[in-house]
Amino acid sequence: MVLLQRPHILLLLIGTHQFLQCWIAFGSVNEEGQKQEEFSEELLLKPLPDHKLLAHFHFQSSAPPSTSNGCHHHLFPKAISQLVQKFRIKEMELSFTQGRWNYESWGGFDPISSSNAKPPGSTATYSTPEWSFPPASGNVRYGTLPCEAVCTENLTPWLKLLPCRDKAGIALLLDRPSLYRGFYHSQQLHLTSTGSSSEGIDSDIILEQTLTVVLQPNSEMAIEVHASEKHIQPSWSLSSIFGKQVSGRCVLAKSSSVYLLLDRGLVAELKFPNKENGKSAANGLTSENFWSNPSFELSANPDRIFLEESSSHSKSLSILYMFQVEKYCESEPFDIGLMWKVPVAWLCQQTPLHASRFLMGSGNERAAIAISLKSTQFTEGFMSANSKDGSCELRVDVFQVVLDIIEKIHVSPSKDKMSPGVMEVVLKLPCRVNTAALTIEFDKGFLRIDEYPPDANQGFDIPSAIISFPNFHASMVFLEDDSLNKSPLLSKFQEKCPVMSYTEVLLVPLTTPDFSMPYNVITITCTMFALYFGSLLNVLQRHVAEEERFLKAKAAKKTGRLPLLLSKLSAKLRGRRLEPLHSPPSSSSFINSKLVLKVILVAGLAVGWQFFFS
Repeated sequence: MVLLQRPHILLLLIGTHQFLQCWIAFGSVNEEGQKQEEFSEELLLKPLPDHKLLAHFHFQSSAPPSTSNGCHHHLFPKAISQLVQKFRIKEMELSFTQGRWNYESWGGFDPISSSNAKPPGSTATYSTPEWSFPPASGNVRYGTLPCEAVCTENLTPWLKLLPCRDKAGIALLLDRPSLYRGFYHSQQLHLTSTGSSSEGIDSDIILEQTLTVVLQPNSEMAIEVHASEKHIQPSWSLSSIFGKQVSGRCVLAKSSSVYLLLDRGLVAELKFPNKENGKSAANGLTSENFWSNPSFELSANPDRIFLEESSSHSKSLSILYMFQVEKYCESEPFDIGLMWKVPVAWLCQQTPLHASRFLMGSGNERAAIAISLKSTQFTEGFMSANSKDGSCELRVDVFQVVLDIIEKIHVSPSKDKMSPGVMEVVLKLPCRVNTAALTIEFDKGFLRIDEYPPDANQGFDIPSAIISFPNFHASMVFLEDDSLNKSPLLSKFQEKCPVMSYTEVLLVPLTTPDFSMPYNVITITCTMFALYFGSLLNVLQRHVAEEERFLKAKAAKKTGRLPLLLSKLSAKLRGRRLEPLHSPPSSSSFINSKLVLKVILVAGLAVGWQFFFS
């Protein structure tokens, strides 16, 4: 009532609240000129050729040096900051993946497939590669953990590192049932610290949290409209995929954007009426009247449109539509949708060589691991563009945990029950190569019974092999714009990272003993010990007096009730205690003989047990 009577107080409180929100979210520099903490949230959507949709969530939190804010943090997770300061971490990357990235259908020559398409867990291994992860070669510690099913308990701690968690902003779309019914799921945490201090105490900390999922849109609408078409793509929207809409940005986020990426192959296949007049498909999609294109229709108007710069590895260019979430609210939520009008089919750009791995051999003594490399369409285009002088080479780096033209090789033999074996091979193949194979032979050993997993007959997992192409870089450089420098996701795409791919996780069966024999031995041993100690304790704890008292009471019952009543009456008249009737001496001798027989029996069992095991 007081606020209603004084409206100027209400306006003052609203203005102060908005000022505090803006100061927390956008204040990158305080009054003293020191850098403050920042947080940004972004989402990238990309249609895939096999009627699926790629959703890539990117959250970035940055913290200034600890001397400016001390041990207090407003946006940055305090646990991560303490971890960096205690262990002097320069860079760390953790990923948790379920499923395998389909390089043939989803592509392999882009930043997402090279940096975020991680393999699933296999087994607990640890290695130190020398050449496979430039430029930090020799200083990298690469390890994998056992395979584990992904569930909500793995996503909850990851969401707790976000300032708004999953209550507001783009993280509101992280619906558990929608995410875990996808074909691929990979959540990643990348931590980097940069600064002038050699110990890493006074350094900037950047925490990147990414979640990459491949989902299947609901294609009922597309089937009804284009029932006779074969390559029709399903129409989708955020509400149909995740079951929710974005009702605005997180109030603590500096920027909140959603991007729609059209792949190079998709842009090349789209048809436009003005394409015959000399304009390409990319120009038609980036023009002001792109709404009139006959291929698809967007449910929201993009705020910006970016065109990729020309690349030597591809003739077509990618197109990126940007949607700012700041201008949407609860009354008008953001729900981008894409509706296809005509069927379209395209191929994503693949790696120069497609790698696959499989087991060879049979039996329980020897086996082999084979890595097969096959050329793709990209290799043919690269060969025609770079073989003018007649000499063309293709460099391939293979990192295998457990030989063609080998330039150099590095092998770290495995130590029994201590560390796994690691092999790194650098291959230089001619560009006209069609297939290449790398075979590794190994012997199957025997393990102790306590070294087998609970399900020993399932086998042992071998981590994925890493195939990298150092001469090729998966980067997407768009035309210069002021917003590109402000977007952490687009800045990450512009970094030159080598093209990498991962092979399958192998399941190697080893010789397993008959676990029923130890079970039988343990059962018989426990039974004999139970009989021995049970009988011994029974003899030692049973009192002879209890048996004599029982026999006296039994003898008293046989004499009759009249003598017993007379004895009780006389004892009461004399004021003395009733003395029990004496049993015949034969009962006592019988009890003593029974006790002796039990002791002799137990002693005989003990002697037999000792003789049997000696």
